[in-house]
Amino acid sequence: MESQITKTRKYRLDMNEKILHSGFKDFQKFFSLDNKAYLEGSLPVKYKELMGLVGSMVLRCNDCIFYHLDRCVTEGTTREELHEAMNIALIIGGSIVIPHLRYAFEMLDELLAEPKAEG
Repeated sequence: MESQITKTRKYRLDMNEKILHSGFKDFQKFFSLDNKAYLEGSLPVKYKELMGLVGSMVLRCNDCIFYHLDRCVTEGTTREELHEAMNIALIIGGSIVIPHLRYAFEMLDELLAEPKAEG
């Protein structure tokens, strides 16, 4: 049975491909800008992804929360670091963030339980 993580990753990849191959150049420009914002620079990628997670939680976007959690785990962010970042989101956003904190915890448990690929 396909996990929720696998389904979410596949959906994102498939839909991004559809959008990027639609022929509308402005979509490609925005996606490129978004991608570049998270590349290594003066700030490490891990910190940028943590900032993306906080912003996504405050803006209450579960798709974005999943994406940034997935990237944070890939970048080696610890559960404790993620908890501190999620707390910042809760402090900034208030109680309206709580349902998204629940979602983040559910997804984080699945992401951290996922077998690591041998590289």
